[in-house]
Amino acid sequence: MKTTTIALACLFSALTPATALAVAIGQPAPDFALPDVKDKPLKLSDYAGKYVVLEWVNPDCPFVRKHYNSGNMPALQGEASGKDVVWLTINSTNPQSSEYKTPAVMQGWMDGKKAKPKAVLFDRDGAAGHAYGAKTTPHMYVIDPKGKLVYMGAIDDKRSTNPDDVKTAKNYVRAALDESLAGKPVTVASTVSYGCSIKY
Repeated sequence: MKTTTIALACLFSALTPATALAVAIGQPAPDFALPDVKDKPLKLSDYAGKYVVLEWVNPDCPFVRKHYNSGNMPALQGEASGKDVVWLTINSTNPQSSEYKTPAVMQGWMDGKKAKPKAVLFDRDGAAGHAYGAKTTPHMYVIDPKGKLVYMGAIDDKRSTNPDDVKTAKNYVRAALDESLAGKPVTVASTVSYGCSIKY
């Protein structure tokens, strides 16, 4: 009986909001309304009819720094923007965490990395992150003009903090966008994300 109780407790703990509400490929992407660095609310639905990339970020994470310090993430953001793709960078770090960044600090960090997202958004209560099942920084999602998810998971296949690995990595986000924009199905639509756990 005791063993059964423990097993049930573990199962229940695994069914967190991030798991229970996580989206699936081909399903509608949950809408959200989040403030940007100037505290202006922005909704995902504001960009209906466009491709949208969602990127979860935390500047203190060495996996995030790998992709920004190498120029990989800013370059990908720039490529997406040039193809009329909306790129939204989301920080779900809890304000009580030592890793939380104020809007001014976050914007300064992004500027220093020459980042090019459409907007940097704050998900302070974690509601948007949980709705998407976002677990790591980075965690990436691609949404098509119909508002459906066509990719979710890791940015690439090199699960390391070494910036040099970017050169030989298969970039899943770039591939998903290229295939989708060409009217083709996404070959690799879902992968397991890697990085630091989001500090909800």
